[in-house]
Amino acid sequence: MFGGLCFMLNGHKVCGVHKDGGMARVGKLAEPDALLIEGIAPLSFTGRKMGGMVDVSEDVLGDDIRLERIVSVALDYAKSLPPK
Repeated sequence: MFGGLCFMLNGHKVCGVHKDGGMARVGKLAEPDALLIEGIAPLSFTGRKMGGMVDVSEDVLGDDIRLERIVSVALDYAKSLPPK
């Protein structure tokens, strides 16, 4: 989908990396809170916002605290989904 490494849980995308940073699937309900984390932005690979997905800046990838926060939100979302 985005030409990078992807991490999955029970068949669901959790997060991944791409050449300019990363992405996380946080779900539409958690997206507004995730966007409050500095360095997190709406994901738009094609110019159209992808609901429930956020872009993770390179800065966040280098900050253990913010990275743990966003990955935790993404893991919580993946765990809420039935296994594929």
